[in-house]
Amino acid sequence: MIDSKPCQPVAETPILSILTVFLLITDTDMAVQPQGCGPAPYRRRRPADTPLYRVVQNHLETFLSRGRDEWWETRVPPHAERELRRFLECGILAHGFARARCDACGHDFLIAFSCKGRGVCPSCNTRRMAETAAHLADHVLPRVPVRQWVLSVPKRLRYHLQHDREALNSVLRILLDAIEQHLRGSLGASAPARTGAVAFIHRFGSALNEHTHFHVVVIDGVFEPDSAQSVRFIAAQALDADAVRAVQTQVRRRILRAFVRRGRIDAQTRKEMEAWDHGGGFSLDASVRIEAADRQGLERLLRYCARPPFAADRLEELDPQRLIYHLPKPGPDGRTQILLSPLKLIGRIAALVPPPRQHRHRYYGVLAPNSPLRPAVTALAPESVAVGSNPAAAPAAEDPPEKIWRSPARYLWVMLLARIYEAFPLICPQCGAEMRIIAFITAAVDVRAILEHIGDPYAQPAPGYEHDQRVSW
Repeated sequence: MIDSKPCQPVAETPILSILTVFLLITDTDMAVQPQGCGPAPYRRRRPADTPLYRVVQNHLETFLSRGRDEWWETRVPPHAERELRRFLECGILAHGFARARCDACGHDFLIAFSCKGRGVCPSCNTRRMAETAAHLADHVLPRVPVRQWVLSVPKRLRYHLQHDREALNSVLRILLDAIEQHLRGSLGASAPARTGAVAFIHRFGSALNEHTHFHVVVIDGVFEPDSAQSVRFIAAQALDADAVRAVQTQVRRRILRAFVRRGRIDAQTRKEMEAWDHGGGFSLDASVRIEAADRQGLERLLRYCARPPFAADRLEELDPQRLIYHLPKPGPDGRTQILLSPLKLIGRIAALVPPPRQHRHRYYGVLAPNSPLRPAVTALAPESVAVGSNPAAAPAAEDPPEKIWRSPARYLWVMLLARIYEAFPLICPQCGAEMRIIAFITAAVDVRAILEHIGDPYAQPAPGYEHDQRVSW
């Protein structure tokens, strides 16, 4: 419990609602699975104890100084440097926090601010993954069967997908069009019939390598416009290997022709690649299908599609200069782990940071924002987004609380923790009463006064090297 009496000069900013803090604070805290029927106990995470944080904290400046040298072969993009620096502030109390308090017993604790990054921080990556999956399962995908299509292209073309946005968009469009044509043709639907899809662009492989490929969650069927602004859903039949092979052949032919038209490869190269065996380096898989009633399975599939580039729990530190990253499955050469130095690890993570102002997932067909069929198809119809209350149904309050508008795509992190881990952060661990956020502490003077008073050793972790890390020639 924090005794606030010695800190009376500290200025605290009161807030109006508990909801606000979890819109602004996304500290991915840890939860222990419950032993019985009660909720899991809540523990604030300690990012400074993780191997990834120690590596970035101790070797980031050395890595950046090498990237600035003219003789070094790799340049660090500005957005990657920004994400790496923000990661060092995520979950650290010294950079500001919120204060939660139990009015029943007086117990309180501090919640550190998050960096809200999108590529380096495991905490914020996990929150983004869970929030995306929950939003798509709750508000976007209707209760119909869906199928996952995964496309991988030859290594000769991956470079263009990694660095050419037009080539990336073209390949994704060809894949989605081919899938829709197959569904429409196999069901004998009319030309206006459309399917819907959510496409996830993965720029990474399982071994911390650059590997651009696509995971597409497609509604397994088509919607035909009906009278009175309604639609009729036609479910797809069982998909066999011959049908997948036919779609793969069409996708391969159209992608190679598109690359020739854009000057990425020449005509002779296209003919050679079309003659390659085993699909010509193209791989298309559609074996995963989720039934309409399996909403939990759908959300697990969406989390898999929206997963971050790497998993922090697979990283193991042997010593300060050697780290092991355990692979989720054996690689082509049979390896189950890779050995990395701190600088190589930071370099691989920096290369996987997604570029700014580019969407991580995209909508297609009836799920596209401008589709006229979207209101009738999606699980969340526009008229049910905001349900107005009847003023006469309840007596008017003397001082009504301020209403905070929140997009359906934005989930409170406290709700995501309860949804995934069955942990409730705002339940007092001492008495079980509900806690509330009473203040945001952002001023450096006030932050230092409180942290020095409570003596939290994790408030501002010290680096392992106190000297200039740049190489002196």
